[in-house]
Amino acid sequence: MNQLKTLLLLASIFSGPLFSQQKENSAAVFQIKNPDFNVSPQTGMTKHHWRDAALYLLEGAFSYIHKLDDPMQFPKQEGKSYPSNPNQVPTEKLEGLCRTLFIASPLLKENPSLVINNIKVADYYRFQIGKLIDPVSTSFIKLRPNNGGPSQNLVEFGALALSLLTNPDVLWKPLPQAQKDELAKTMLSYGDGPTVDSNWKFFNIFVLSFFKQQGYRVNEKLLVEYLEKSLKHYRGNGWYNDSPAFDYYSMWAFQMYGCIWSEFFGKKYYPEIASEFESNFSDLKDNYPNLFSKNGEMIMWGRSISYRTGAIVPFPLMGFQNDPNANYGWMRRISSGVIKQFLTHPDFMKDKVPTLGFYGAFEPAVQIYSCRGSVYWMGKAFLGLLVPDDNPFWHAKENNGDWDTKFKKDEVYNKYQGDSQILITDYPNIGASEVRAWCHEKVKNDWQKFRSTENYNRLSYNSAFPWQADGEKGEVAMNYAIKNKEDKWEAFRLYTFKKFENDIYYRDAVLETDENIRFNLADIPLANGILRVDKNNSDKPVSIRLGHYALPKLGKEIVVTKKKSEGYEIIIIDNGKYQLAMVTLSGWERAEVVHAKGLHPESNESAVINCSSDTKSAQSNVYATLMLWKKSGEKWKNEELVPVKTLSKANDVITVQFKNGKKITLDFNAN
Repeated sequence: MNQLKTLLLLASIFSGPLFSQQKENSAAVFQIKNPDFNVSPQTGMTKHHWRDAALYLLEGAFSYIHKLDDPMQFPKQEGKSYPSNPNQVPTEKLEGLCRTLFIASPLLKENPSLVINNIKVADYYRFQIGKLIDPVSTSFIKLRPNNGGPSQNLVEFGALALSLLTNPDVLWKPLPQAQKDELAKTMLSYGDGPTVDSNWKFFNIFVLSFFKQQGYRVNEKLLVEYLEKSLKHYRGNGWYNDSPAFDYYSMWAFQMYGCIWSEFFGKKYYPEIASEFESNFSDLKDNYPNLFSKNGEMIMWGRSISYRTGAIVPFPLMGFQNDPNANYGWMRRISSGVIKQFLTHPDFMKDKVPTLGFYGAFEPAVQIYSCRGSVYWMGKAFLGLLVPDDNPFWHAKENNGDWDTKFKKDEVYNKYQGDSQILITDYPNIGASEVRAWCHEKVKNDWQKFRSTENYNRLSYNSAFPWQADGEKGEVAMNYAIKNKEDKWEAFRLYTFKKFENDIYYRDAVLETDENIRFNLADIPLANGILRVDKNNSDKPVSIRLGHYALPKLGKEIVVTKKKSEGYEIIIIDNGKYQLAMVTLSGWERAEVVHAKGLHPESNESAVINCSSDTKSAQSNVYATLMLWKKSGEKWKNEELVPVKTLSKANDVITVQFKNGKKITLDFNAN
């Protein structure tokens, strides 16, 4: 691991502006030509349009390629991404090559004669693959030293092996035998070696599997070991654990790797192991679709969110199972919706290359292991093109699935994921999805600087409201911020899940720098938002802030409305798309609208409602807060703004009586 740490830490010496969002001419935005609203009434997209989307991305990458010798190397985005020194450039080029190949390979499988920017695409990739083993080339990758640990080279060789495995006729068979042998030697030096205890094992697995398929002698004992260890990451309901995190990537990466490996290799060579991966893959269709909004939008959540569309790849891969009980029309609706979410966004591309960020470039969401070419990991979505044209995934009529058949207005729907302790919530009134999941990482231990950050430490993540980064002045969104011993605002990040019971999600939180500052937390999703009932168990007075979701400024000024209802102070902000309201029911001293710059992924200017308190004693306090939302233009009913009739506490048991007759009881001491 030391080599890996060195590689990644070298990249961290560069820092830049927190927010560097860029806009491009709208003409550069992906256009859906001749949409088919008969088979796809929601998005208009068919497999033909997926090919167009893949070409759109690949043409941008090939705008940097004018001859076969040009590397897939792109303008560096200002900030902490690598390369930060010349030694990292070969790996940067390797990333660009192997990751754009995720997009190119499925297109080449259908059309081996594909030409882009006057370059024969198949010739280009075969030529560049040859450069990897040419000692005089600037793209040359050395053998892994005998004592060498896992590195980014292993990641990219695993990616290359996946493309070779799924399209050997175009990418492998035409290569001279001497090149094949040298590639095997180089790639196996990494694949037949150490790895990281995470999804990284699949990089070794794909290298070993491909070369076994091609008749080379490989370490089959290690291959089986890594396969069996990968299966042990499974936690049920489609979710794998990525040691230690759960996020989009821990779902789609594990599931995609397992499915592709089984389909193109495992069923033939290791059918029992392939059967386990297939069984785990089958589980995801009952809950993973609910993690996406009604419009097919993904949530900004977890690391590597710059991979964006990669999150949809399990949906088209369901086509390989040809399950008559699968709602393929909904799966394609979600998938095409996510493609549109990003490729049609004006901030998505800069210099004809996707930005590192969510929509535009957004430094708080960037990891130090990423270079500009890393974004093409999102191209794994187009591995879905490997699913045959006549498959039901491509021909089932688009529909909104549960949003139309199960969900009712003015209701809220929770799906608890069992052993993974993930809660997925769907809100029909605004068509949004939400997730609550693991976070328990100390900054001092987080050498990669992402598991302790806003990527994971928010109280919840919502498809309608991308997370806002914390500000130095205490600006916080969907989390608590506490004044610590150094008089700095510190967000909660050490959460311990307790239980999900009676539609209440219980956690405990402890401040990293002061274990005597601790809270019991309870999230209660409502039809139009969240009721928080949290208990402060700190043994000292503390200054605390709690933030709602944040709203970006979208053209016009964000409108602020303050009102009173039934004695409660209410603040509402409206950006023309959504309204957010915060109602302080107990414990809080004040609430205010906090305006911020450079903290939001959708706009340089944003606003968030924060409530705050300075506790005056060491006594426990209950903080009850309504965090509500509506679409802009809709009127608030009084019972929506204040749905709670009474809130009482007796012997540490808190009872909430709602106006609609529903009553809930919270007991933080009960197991």
